[in-house]
Formats: sequence, C-alpha cells, structure tokens
Amino acid sequence: MAEAITFKINGETKTVAIEGHEKLIEILREKLDLTGTKCGCDDASCGACTVVVNGEAKKSCVFPHAKLNGAEVTTIEGMTGKDGGLHPIQQAMIDGGAVQCGYCIPGIVMELHALYSRNLEAGEAEITEALSRHFCRCTGYEAIMKSALLAQEYLKKGRKKAKKGK
Repeated sequence: MAEAITFKINGETKTVAIEGHEKLIEILREKLDLTGTKCGCDDASCGACTVVVNGEAKKSCVFPHAKLNGAEVTTIEGMTGKDGGLHPIQQAMIDGGAVQCGYCIPGIVMELHALYSRNLEAGEAEITEALSRHFCRCTGYEAIMKSALLAQEYLKKGRKKAKKGK
C-alpha cells in the first residue's frame, strides 16, 4: 500500500506517493523529474547527490523518505540568482574553472549553499572540510577551492562584470 508524504521542494509543496523504502534521490529523479541531482555511487561516498534538507547538506542517495514529511528541500533546480539567472555559487563554479564534466558540481554547489547560508565567513579549513565529502573525478580540487572562495566573495560583494576584452 502506498504512503503519501508531503514536503516542500524548491519552494513548492508536493505530495508524493511512496511505495517501499524509497530514497530521496529516487523521489527527486523518478517521481518529480528533477534530474539535476546526480547519483554517482548510491552509498553516500561521492557527494554528487547532495541536496539541502531543512538547511543542511544531505546525501539524497541514502536519505530515507520517512524523514521527508514536512521537510523543506532545495535541489540544484531551485538555485537561482536574484535576477532569475545563475546563483552566485553556480556562476563562481564557471568563473573559477571548476566545471569540466560537471557531474559532481550540483552536489558541490548545494554543499556550499548550505555552508554559506549558515556561515558566510567560513574559513578555508571549514570550506575544505565541507568539500571533503565530495569526490571529483576530473577537475581536481584546486579549481573547486578557488571557485568556492570566489563564490563566497560573490555572495558577500556581488559579482564584478569583466570589462570587454579582458
């Protein structure tokens, strides 16, 4: 028999029928067609599936549906800037050169969103700790750390537009 759960996803309240022991990643991708959240390992070791649940970064591949009722979830699809375009963290990933294949980036963006939402003054050690929960197969962490620090700057001061030709 199906169980109905109701939660807020990217600002919109949804009720979803659940059968069995579905994980959040399955609900997002298969029932809500939110495919920006990636499943890289299915055992919480890579971080590609990270979303924000009630303000905290959570790995959706192991997050049980039983904890979803009444929760507030933000996925990469819910991340937008004030102008409706890219969120500053997303823009910083591009500007800092952190995007190669892009598979891990949605999870990293969500991890940084949770971190900076609770502590915009996070230092490099705290950022490194947050990023340690993510596995990037192609970029390397230098560009990701550079982009994470750039994101912090964008969130604090806004993004300065480059002049033409520079």
